[in-house]
Amino acid sequence: MILLGRAGKDPESSTLGSGVQVTRLSLATSESFKDRNGQKQEKTEWHNLTFWRGLGEVVDKYVKKGDQIYVEGKIQSREYTDKEGVKRRSYEIVADSMTMLGGRGDNAAQAPQSASQPQLNDEPDDLPF
Repeated sequence: MILLGRAGKDPESSTLGSGVQVTRLSLATSESFKDRNGQKQEKTEWHNLTFWRGLGEVVDKYVKKGDQIYVEGKIQSREYTDKEGVKRRSYEIVADSMTMLGGRGDNAAQAPQSASQPQLNDEPDDLPF
C-alpha cells in the first residue's frame, strides 16, 4: 500500500511492556473530481497508520498535524467484539517506510527526509489495542 497525505493530528506514541515503541497516526488522503453537474467535488479518506520501533520514534519526533508524508506499508485487519457484543473488523496500515514531503515546514530543517522500518517478522504480542 502506498499513501500520500496529511497527518490529521499529532502522532500518539507508547512503549509496550517489552520496551518496543509503537506510534499511531491518522492520515487524510484526498481526491478531486467533477460530479454529474460538472461541479468540483473533493473526497477525503482517513487511514489509521501504525509505525513500529525506530520508525515510530522518527514519526513521533518529526511529524506534526498537517504535515504531508508519503508512506509505504501493508494493510492489516483485526477482528474484535464491540461493547454491544457485535463482531467488527478494523483496518490499519502498518508502515514499512515514511518520507516527509515538506508539509508546513515547522520541522523540515532538522527532520530526516525518509526513514524505513527494519524488516522484522516478530511484532510483539502485547499490543495496546
